[in-house]
Order: sequence, then structure tokens, then C-alpha cells
Amino acid sequence: MRFELVRGVLLLALLGAGAALASEISASVKDDAGAPIADAVVIAVSDAPVKLPAPRLESVVQEMKEFKPFVKAVLVGTPIEFPNRDDVLHHVYSFSPARTFELKVYKGTPPEPIVFDRPGPVALGCNIHDWMLAYVYVSESPYFGVTDADGRVRLANLPAGKYSVRVWHFRLTQHETDTAQQVNASGAEPVQVAWNLKLKRDSRIRRAPTRPGGGYR
Repeated sequence: MRFELVRGVLLLALLGAGAALASEISASVKDDAGAPIADAVVIAVSDAPVKLPAPRLESVVQEMKEFKPFVKAVLVGTPIEFPNRDDVLHHVYSFSPARTFELKVYKGTPPEPIVFDRPGPVALGCNIHDWMLAYVYVSESPYFGVTDADGRVRLANLPAGKYSVRVWHFRLTQHETDTAQQVNASGAEPVQVAWNLKLKRDSRIRRAPTRPGGGYR
């Protein structure tokens, strides 16, 4: 009986220690008028050294003459493939400092993925379809996420500790480092962080119908 009691106490202690190590940051991103901002990337950088997990293959798909998803957040070193699921050719490229590359006109999936080995935002385009635009955000930290339509994202299962939390958005008027907030994610309750950001005008090229009744070129 005593052995069972001791074992139970040890188990509870271990479970409690595990719970203490698992923290969470709950982020809310809105514009300066209070409207939620989707497709913002929230990044939490730990004050303590972090061992990065092995990168895994990710995808940005070309479908219906659009990139999907519009914003893809990945860890530095991640390989990304760009399958073309349309019945037309695409020509994917980027001139961004974090990753410059070009996949000349093709269908299907190129044989080699592109490795995103430097942190920062990477703007994607198609040299054939001018309205096609998307972003890959490459994070130096494994703790990141993209906001949903309500402008919210949860960063869960974080090691307890201090973090610098910042946000990036493709229409952000300031540098992302200026958005940084210092938080202590060491308690049982999620740490709440929030931003009200001023955004640039959305200058993306709109797709225009080319025939009566709808349809796009």
C-alpha cells in the first residue's frame, strides 16, 4: 500500500512538472480600426537556447491560378515543393533577399524542392499570371503560427520561459522587429499578447472576369 502511495505521489509530481513546462501564448492581431487581421505571422523567440527540430517537406500549391496557402510560415531550413495542379503552365519566382529562386514554366511538381535557408519574408510570384502572389515567412524560431480570419493564433506547448514575441504581415508599415513584446510564459494560464497595427493599402492585382457570366483568364 505504501509503495502504491509513493508511486502515485511521484506520478503526480512528474505530471505537474510536465504541465509546468508546457506554456502557451495566445495572440490577437487587429488593424488600427480594430478589425481582425488574417494571415499575420506571430513568432515567439525564446531567451534560452533552443534545439531546432529537423525540417520536413512542405508544399505551396498552384491551383485555380492561385497560390495556396496565401501565407505559409516555415522553420528555417525547410524544403518546399511547388506542385502545379492547374492545366496551364506556371513560372514561379522570387527576388526576395531571404530566398531568390526561379522555377521556369512547368506542369506537375518540379523534381527538387526549394530550401528556405534564411529567415525572413519571401514574396512569391508567377511570371505568367500577374495576379498570383503569395508569401513564405521563414522563422528562425520553431514557435510560430499564422492568424485565422478572427486575427487569432495560439502558440502551444512552449517550454516555460521568457520570449520576445513579434508579428509580421505583408502590409505592415513598420519593421517587424518594432512590434516585439517581451513576455514571461511560465504559468499555467496562456499569456495574452495583442497588436493594433497600421497597414499599407492592399495593392495586389485583382483578377478580372474575361467573359460574360464570370470565369477568369
